[in-house]
Amino acid sequence: MKYGFIGCGNMGGSIAKALSNSTKDILLADPTEKAAILAQQLGCACADNETVVSTCDCVFLAVKPQVMADVLAPLRPCFEKSKPLVVSMAAGITVEKIESLIGTSLPVIRIMPNTPVAVGAGMILYCHNALVDEAMLEAFLKDAAPCGQWDLLEEALIDAAGVVSGCGPAYMYMFMDALADGAVACGVPKEKALMYAAATMIGAAKMVQNDGRTPVELKNAVCSPGGSTLAGVKVFDDNSFDKIVMDCVKAAYKRNQELGK
Repeated sequence: MKYGFIGCGNMGGSIAKALSNSTKDILLADPTEKAAILAQQLGCACADNETVVSTCDCVFLAVKPQVMADVLAPLRPCFEKSKPLVVSMAAGITVEKIESLIGTSLPVIRIMPNTPVAVGAGMILYCHNALVDEAMLEAFLKDAAPCGQWDLLEEALIDAAGVVSGCGPAYMYMFMDALADGAVACGVPKEKALMYAAATMIGAAKMVQNDGRTPVELKNAVCSPGGSTLAGVKVFDDNSFDKIVMDCVKAAYKRNQELGK
């Protein structure tokens, strides 16, 4: 398939970079110079929105939810004529809403990716309408495999689950930086502290994925009675760490719902 991107911001650019490991048949469009810069980096081409829709088999809609309607309105005739597979990554905007904005029946996949797709370690949730057949989906997922892990999820859960996978990296970065700053306060150089924090987060995540124990069980296994880990965990407990994280997720989910209106 020939792939096109309308929008080359952080998320669209990250997916394009990963996808370029499968194919160079990619066409990029963006109102800024981002498309030209990214095209040069990836060894592909750039064009305008109309050309992307008219010539590509699969079109990624990588624009903000707030401007989706304005971007799609002038492209309706192009979509109606070419009928490509459409992939939307706009938070809060349902498959049904995308169909309505395009104004014609098309195969639509809705995805909720995250920026680690740029290094092949993304967690991408997806759902699709009935016009996406098995062969089409198989071909798409094969080409998109370099992005990371893909998981089919019912659309009603996409906005909530996407807060974990889509927004989650920002929260992880905040935690890593704070963890490193704590080490710096104790005398460790920042560069080394960040390396240790990142490697530790990767290792802990792999334990959750592969060990079979729950995060709580794994945490308890690190906490020796009267030890240093338990002293640190007590600080989290005293400051309602669990509640802060849960409130963060709920706030982001509420915003996702607002963006879809």
